[in-house]
Amino acid sequence: MAKTLSFAAVHFTIAFSVGYLITGSLALGGAVALIEPLCNSVAYFFHEKFWDRRQQQQDASLELAGWGKS
Repeated sequence: MAKTLSFAAVHFTIAFSVGYLITGSLALGGAVALIEPLCNSVAYFFHEKFWDRRQQQQDASLELAGWGKS
């Protein structure tokens, strides 16, 4: 979870900076910084869960085939 929060902080900063530089508006920069990274951070959290589960399934398959870690 710490990795996700760290990623979110970096993403919020970049999104605000880009939004502000493009629009010149603190309000629009702030809106972009809140909405877009929030959606991406939630997606990233579930993406990591998916990949962890996928790796566990692959490890289990290798163990069943006799190729697992000893």
